[in-house]
Amino acid sequence: MSTTRVDARGLSCPQPVVLTNRAIEAGAEILEVLVDNEVSKENVLRLAKRHGLQTSFREEGPDIVIEIKK
Repeated sequence: MSTTRVDARGLSCPQPVVLTNRAIEAGAEILEVLVDNEVSKENVLRLAKRHGLQTSFREEGPDIVIEIKK
């Protein structure tokens, strides 16, 4: 399985959520979403939860990497 990466750093909401939702609807099995603020992280996690997907996240320097799996 390949990982689809969504780079939403520097974007304000709702853009990170819109990009993540497009990737989910396109059928991505594993998603890695990069954001750079807490609000975007929480909104992307909430979206994944609504879709019933598994999530985890980690901080890498100033960035937050959210992993979403079906």
